[in-house]
Amino acid sequence: MIFLDTHIVVWLYAGLTEKLSNKAIEAIENNDIVISQMVRLELQYLFEIGRITVPAVDIITSMNGAIGLTIHTMPVDKVFSQALEQTWTRDVFDRIITSEAMMVDSVLITKDKTILANYNKAVW
Repeated sequence: MIFLDTHIVVWLYAGLTEKLSNKAIEAIENNDIVISQMVRLELQYLFEIGRITVPAVDIITSMNGAIGLTIHTMPVDKVFSQALEQTWTRDVFDRIITSEAMMVDSVLITKDKTILANYNKAVW
């Protein structure tokens, strides 16, 4: 199981696979794909502020059918407790997305340089 960061979901939904690294594509093709609940929230936030044109529910439903993407479920209090320890970023989305992947010792596909520098299982 591997986690996808928000921008990876957006790129996959838009068919922008050329934006992905070969390592990211290989990981996506060879593993079960999940997202944090926080990715779902960030997708909706991006829709509401006009950065993307499709609501989160439509993206996730489409990606579930296309690549089997599912939403990982974990008690939010446990994720937040882990996120409190991630002092390397002020971005609350990144803190929670990364923390959830950490808690299950999973790979997180991301191009985010800060995450890549601070989470040893982040892959690009």
